[in-house]
Amino acid sequence: MTCKITKTSVVNATIDILKKAETDLPPDVTNALRQAQMRETSQIAKEQLSAILQNIEIAKEHSIPMCQDTGILVFFVELGRDTCLDFNLGDAIIEGVRQATGSIPLRPNAVEPLTRKNSGNNTGIGLPDIKYELVDGDKITITVAPKGAGSENMSAITMLNPTEVGSIRNFILSTVLNAGGMPCPPIIVGVGIGGSFDKAARLAKSSLLLDLETDPEKMDELERGILSDINSLGIGPMGLGGDTTALAVHIKTAHCHTASLPVAVNIQCWANRHASVTLGGDE
Repeated sequence: MTCKITKTSVVNATIDILKKAETDLPPDVTNALRQAQMRETSQIAKEQLSAILQNIEIAKEHSIPMCQDTGILVFFVELGRDTCLDFNLGDAIIEGVRQATGSIPLRPNAVEPLTRKNSGNNTGIGLPDIKYELVDGDKITITVAPKGAGSENMSAITMLNPTEVGSIRNFILSTVLNAGGMPCPPIIVGVGIGGSFDKAARLAKSSLLLDLETDPEKMDELERGILSDINSLGIGPMGLGGDTTALAVHIKTAHCHTASLPVAVNIQCWANRHASVTLGGDE
């Protein structure tokens, strides 16, 4: 049996989506930034958003990374149960990362945590971070989400008592307040509630891939309320004040143990970079 998906096709697809993610911001993010600029009442905030939008256009026009921090590379892979593969999928993605580091180029960001020795190609133990999910069908969808350190470092997780449901909102707000201008706002706030310690963090990170709901009325009540509270903090674009500290709040939940209530907040800077490709099936 000849498999339709080859190692070379995965390597090349990985390079392609990395280049797209690093140089071309998704339209929903760009549109949200434009709408924020139109709504802003602070002239300084308007100017910051204008600079961000100009940066996005330059990166797209010249096909160069929109930020000097090209991030650590997080992949979400939907793997069809009936997919035919005669090679190691993870190895192919890693090879794509190695090649893309030199060709795009990407800043080498992967270091050994204790010695701080840089691998030089954005790979190493545990990197790139590849998360797999089995789905029906014979296709593979690979999504990459480069994650910069400025926003990642401002993220937080807590294990609340089950009686502290009312404290979730305050934990999210205090995390954003403590972050201030460090994560390059306006930010997107990903929240994971429930699951286990690590599951909550995965939920929070994956929620950053959701399309931005620029119309607050389309968000659920909890997300809408938290977004309003965050924007009332006045941190504003790049931390210089204004009406727009966050573009969106996205919450994902999972059932958890009766005795625990994990809550994770994964903050994303304005450069909410991600891109996807689907291989197999009837392609």
